[in-house]
Amino acid sequence: MTFGSATDPAHAHRGPARVPATSPASMDTAAGMDTAAGMDTAAGMARSDTAIWTRGLSKRYGARRAVDHLDLQVPRGALSGFVGPNGAGKSTTLRMLLGLIRPSAGHGHVLGEPITEPDRYLHRVGAMIEGPTFHPGLSGRRNLDQLAILRGIGGWQRARRARRVEEVLEQVGLGKRADDRFSSYSLGMKQRLGIAAALLPDPCLLILDEPTNGLDPAGIREIRALLGQLAGAGMTVFVSSHLLTEVEQICDHLVMINNGRMLFQGHVTDLLAAEDPRILMIPEHDADARRLAGLLDDEGLRVEIDLCSGPPDASATRGRRPVVTAHAPEGLAAHLNRLAMRAGITLRSLRTQRPNLEETFLRVTGEIDGDLVRSAQAAQAPDGSVPPPAGAGLDPAHSRGGAT
Repeated sequence: MTFGSATDPAHAHRGPARVPATSPASMDTAAGMDTAAGMDTAAGMARSDTAIWTRGLSKRYGARRAVDHLDLQVPRGALSGFVGPNGAGKSTTLRMLLGLIRPSAGHGHVLGEPITEPDRYLHRVGAMIEGPTFHPGLSGRRNLDQLAILRGIGGWQRARRARRVEEVLEQVGLGKRADDRFSSYSLGMKQRLGIAAALLPDPCLLILDEPTNGLDPAGIREIRALLGQLAGAGMTVFVSSHLLTEVEQICDHLVMINNGRMLFQGHVTDLLAAEDPRILMIPEHDADARRLAGLLDDEGLRVEIDLCSGPPDASATRGRRPVVTAHAPEGLAAHLNRLAMRAGITLRSLRTQRPNLEETFLRVTGEIDGDLVRSAQAAQAPDGSVPPPAGAGLDPAHSRGGAT
């Protein structure tokens, strides 16, 4: 799904008029207006530095809030992931940003233009929302050519339009199947054609809803590489996905929502660093596990023992070794190794572990959603410990969703 329209020059911002300070009341008025002007200036700077900027964006359907006071700040040139459980409000948010539905409250800007006037920015935006739709009897090339005509790409120059269609077909890996009918395409190929359609206008901002849906592993890697190339060339890419491992690998910026509310936004590394780091140790002798746990407890660390989750050992009477887990930062690993050695405990394994995005997401949202692709369905963490309560390690009030 792509959009386009003509635009008018942006209106210049005019600050509030100054009031002479002839009385305490007028001084208060002037101070208040100066504060408001300062806030407007700060907001204007934020909008200029971001591709997507919203404040208090909300959408209500009757008594239900699909989106609840969402503050977005997606940097220009970023490859940003947009994640949340099914029904969290992701598609509703994207539709408001594209002018398909009107917000119930709040305001926002896309590429510096207000979302109340989408004609001023949609010609610079490419989008694919909730799956592509094309004429089943036409080839991929003919479908794109018709869309290019509707968008005015290439003007009246057919050769120029044909070159652009060929470029995007090659970009998404459909060059060899371009002349086959759309009805013969696999689900993954249809997704690729949808991305190609979104790229037709050579947009500044690309918004994709589940772009890897239906792709095989090789196709996912290709799309991952493509999105990285687009972001590397300066395009802002805002991608909604339920493949959390893919989001973690390709995105440098993340927006996480649940029940229409912001849980986190910022760099992916910042989110993972805020989670609970752990150091996992496996003693050479099983009998030393409890003694090692006691030493770590004396150091003031939170410690857990899993007597049967370690890696398999053919020489052991049991199939697996006990694991002692200390909730501590990576920097303490060497100290804990020395502590065990002084106590006469030899460690056969010592490694650090930080939850990945999938584990962090499930912990923060406090639920397992059917749309999420998980590597395991166990309720326990990989080391056998019980995960902390939902939202532990992240305070929505301290997320990066606030105004700056």
